[in-house]
Amino acid sequence: MEIGRSLGSHLLIATLLLLSIGVNCFYLPGVAPEDFELGAPLKVKVNKLTSTKTQLPYSFYSLPFCTPKTIVDSAENLGEVLRGDRIENSPYEFKMRVPQLCKIVCHRTLDAKSAQEFKEKIDDEYRVNMILDNLPLVVPVPRRDQESVIMYQHGFLLGLKDGTYSGSKDQKHYINNHLQFTVKYHKDTQSDSARIVGFEVKPFSVKHKYEGKWSDDVRLTTCDPHAKLTVTNSDTPQEVEENSEIIFTYDVTFEESDVKWASRWDTYLLMSDDQIHWFSIVNSLMIVLFLSGMVAMIMLRTLYRDISKYNQLETQEEAQEETGWKLVHGDVFRPPSNSDLLCVYVGTGVQFFGMILVTMIFAVLGFLSPSNRGGLMTAMLLLWVFMGLFAGYAAARLYKMFKGTEWKKITIKTAFMFPGIVFAIFFVLNALIWGRSHQGQFPLGPCLHWYSFGLVSRSLLCLWVVTLDLKSQQLRAL
Repeated sequence: MEIGRSLGSHLLIATLLLLSIGVNCFYLPGVAPEDFELGAPLKVKVNKLTSTKTQLPYSFYSLPFCTPKTIVDSAENLGEVLRGDRIENSPYEFKMRVPQLCKIVCHRTLDAKSAQEFKEKIDDEYRVNMILDNLPLVVPVPRRDQESVIMYQHGFLLGLKDGTYSGSKDQKHYINNHLQFTVKYHKDTQSDSARIVGFEVKPFSVKHKYEGKWSDDVRLTTCDPHAKLTVTNSDTPQEVEENSEIIFTYDVTFEESDVKWASRWDTYLLMSDDQIHWFSIVNSLMIVLFLSGMVAMIMLRTLYRDISKYNQLETQEEAQEETGWKLVHGDVFRPPSNSDLLCVYVGTGVQFFGMILVTMIFAVLGFLSPSNRGGLMTAMLLLWVFMGLFAGYAAARLYKMFKGTEWKKITIKTAFMFPGIVFAIFFVLNALIWGRSHQGQFPLGPCLHWYSFGLVSRSLLCLWVVTLDLKSQQLRAL
C-alpha cells in the first residue's frame, strides 16, 4: 500500500516538474524595449499579404513592389511559419523624429502579367502588412456613432476598384501607391531618446506627374517636399493597366504620445461592438438552456409513463414481458461494439481540453504576449504534445473498464490516429497551395520533423504513464 502511494506521489511530482518546464518555455512576455535617439535609423519590415475572402496568404514580394538591394528573411518561430508569416526587409527608410515628405521609393512600368496580378489581388481585397519595432501597421478608422473612439484595422488595402473614386464609370482598378505613415513615440523625460508606441498609415492612390524624362532625381509635380505640396484625396488616382507607369512614394510624420511603451498594445487589442458580442453569448446560452430543458422534459415524461405502465400490470403474462426502459437497464454495463475507437476519441478529447485549458490559463496570466508573434500557436502545439500524457492515460483507463487487454495498442492509436488524419489533410492542402502560389505553403522539412517529434514523444509519455499505473495496481493487489 505504501509503495503504491509512493508511486502515486512520484507521478504527481513528475507531472509538476513537466509543468514547470512548460512554464519556462512559454514565459515570453514580449520583447525588450528599445530606445531610439534622434535621427536613429528605423527598420521597417514587410509581412504577408492577407485577405478575408480567400484565406490564402502571399509573400509581399510575390507582386512587383519596390524591393531593397538585398531581400533578407527574418528568423521566424514555428508559430509564425504556421500562420503563414513571411517577414522581410523593405525599401522604406525612416529616421527617428525626422519627418519626410514625398519620398520616392521606386518607379515601375507594369507589363500585362504584373497588371493582371495586381488586379486579381485587388479583387480579392488583399491587405498589405508591415512591422516597425515589432508593432504591426494599422489603419485608424473612426467610428460613426462615437467620433472620439478610433478603431484599428491591421494592414492597408492594396487598392480599390469600381466607383470608389468619383468620375469612374467602367470597372477599373486603382492601386494605393502613396503611403502617409505616422509613427507615434513616447519621449523619455531624462534623456533625448524615445520609444515607438504606434505605427499608423493612411493610403492614397495618386497618379504622379513629373516634367521631362524619368530619372532618380526627378522632381514630382503632384507632391513636392520643397514646396510643401502633399497628396490629397482629390488627386487623380493611379489606375492599374498594362504599360501603366506607377511611382511609389511615402510620407513620414512623427507624433509624440502619452502612451507608455508598456501599454502600447492596448489600443491594438480594442474590440469593436463588444455589446453585440455579449448579446450573442447570452443568446446562445439561452438557446442551449431552452433546448436542454425541452429534452429533459421529454425524457422525464417518457420515464414517468413507463414507470406508471409497469405499476399497472394486471396479469402475470404481461409482467413477464419487459418493455421500455426495462429492456435496456442492463445495457449500460455492456462494452460498446467499437470500444477501442471510443477510448481513442475520449483520450483525444481529454488531450484537446487540457491543451485549451492550460493555454487559457497562461494567456490570462500574461505568459502569452501578443508582441511575441507566433507564440500562442507554438505554445498550443507544445501543450498538445505534452497533453498526450493524459490522453494515453484516459484512453487506457477507459479501455480497462471495458475489460480490454490490449491497452498498448490503444495508447498507440491515441498517439497516431487524430494527428495522422490532421497531418494528411494538412499535407494535401499544403500541396494544393504550393501548386497554386508557391508562397503560402508550409515548409515540408520542419513539418515532418515536428510531426515525428510529436508522435514519438507522445507515445513514450502514454506508455510511461500507463506502465506506472499498472505497476501501482499490481503492488496494491499484493
